[in-house]
Amino acid sequence: MYAWGVPAGGAEGPPPPLRPPPPPLLSLEGGRMYGAAGPPARSASAPLVRSLRRPPPPTTGVSFMNNQKQQKPTLSGQRFKTRKRDEKERFDPTQFQDCIIQGLTETGTDLEAVAKFLDASGAKLDYRRYAETLFDILVAGGMLAPGGTLADDMMRTDVCVFAAQEDLETMQAFAQVFNKLIRRYKYLEKGFEDEVKKLLLFLKGFSESERNKLAMLTGVLLANGTLNASILNSLYNENLVKEGVSAAFAVKLFKSWINEKDINAVAASLRKVSMDNRLMELFPANKQSVEHFTKYFTEAGLKELSEYVRNQQTIGARKELQKELQEQMSRGDPFKDIILYVKEEMKKNNIPEPVVIGIVWSSVMSTVEWNKKEELVAEQAIKHLKQYSPLLAAFTTQGQSELTLLLKIQEYCYDNIHFMKAFQKIVVLFYKAEVLSEEPILKWYKDAHVAKGKSVFLEQMKKFVEWLKNAEEESESEAEEGD
Repeated sequence: MYAWGVPAGGAEGPPPPLRPPPPPLLSLEGGRMYGAAGPPARSASAPLVRSLRRPPPPTTGVSFMNNQKQQKPTLSGQRFKTRKRDEKERFDPTQFQDCIIQGLTETGTDLEAVAKFLDASGAKLDYRRYAETLFDILVAGGMLAPGGTLADDMMRTDVCVFAAQEDLETMQAFAQVFNKLIRRYKYLEKGFEDEVKKLLLFLKGFSESERNKLAMLTGVLLANGTLNASILNSLYNENLVKEGVSAAFAVKLFKSWINEKDINAVAASLRKVSMDNRLMELFPANKQSVEHFTKYFTEAGLKELSEYVRNQQTIGARKELQKELQEQMSRGDPFKDIILYVKEEMKKNNIPEPVVIGIVWSSVMSTVEWNKKEELVAEQAIKHLKQYSPLLAAFTTQGQSELTLLLKIQEYCYDNIHFMKAFQKIVVLFYKAEVLSEEPILKWYKDAHVAKGKSVFLEQMKKFVEWLKNAEEESESEAEEGD
């Protein structure tokens, strides 16, 4: 203990540090702060300092700052610990393949057991990540290298499509395995479509037997809706088409597809993906004709597919004909040139005259904007159709063509209500212009008409038909008298 200024032992020691005097009082004058003595005297030459300076803080006799270590700057932020489930696993399809092949080996060729194994394994194995590997194994027995070959150093299994028997019944059973798997794990649907597209591109790398099995399986899967018809785009690969692989594969595929459904269902599926008019592209450009397609697939036992393609080609040609016909009419081309063009298209695409007269009638009626007033539209129609009578007459050289035209007129007048009263006038005009003759008109009146507006149109035609009958009887009597 120290006494005041003297150590406890009596020896003199250094005096304790004295407390510093208090700071001088501050005063505020004219917006400035001064000490107790007031503002200092300022010489004339001394500059006026406008800054406000605060006095330094009071200091103690002992400073503790020197005893503390100077802290080094540190990086700010928060460090998160990665969860185990978020850590990305290494992509290892080989290990996945080994697990699947081992399981398939244990199940054997019992496809029911195979389906159950695949169903249960989806909870333990990452099907989403290894979908391509999974489908490679189920189809080819192992992982496929580019081109469609199996690597020699990889494990293989015989429980696959390519090692199965080459018959439709077996492929139907395998289709059920794929169907159950994809229904159970819906996310595999896209991966399976991509797999089939890839397999179709690899067709040259497979044997003929393997291609046949894949074709039958694909046809069944298309029929039951597991696959979309858009996968057939892969068959239009230039190399596959050039070597005839695409056409041969399509024969087996369509046979199994039509066997499961019918040609109408197949046509509807093709139409949905805009492939109903592309089937001839299965052949090289120099063989893309209806005749070659029909001959090839008819000889292969697919007559219904041949007829479907022929009809589709005719429909396409009809649409093109109508489009060109309307353009020629809008340009005001001479009827002679139009008639020549239409007859060439008829011969080229095998379009019968009764079909052509329907196209010509539709084209003629679409070239004008009709009046909305019923009392005026009849006069407008007569004037317009009188102008086009020579064109229509060129394609009514058969009785069936005349009857077809009558039915087209009836349907048009019924569908366009402003023409309801114009039907009889149009028929009489065409009779006078020799577009229509007596026999087809009488046949139409008797039993060849359709239900649309039947009572109205028959009533309109009653007097004219009676006149035709009388004229016909007079002609017959005159002929008898002449004899």
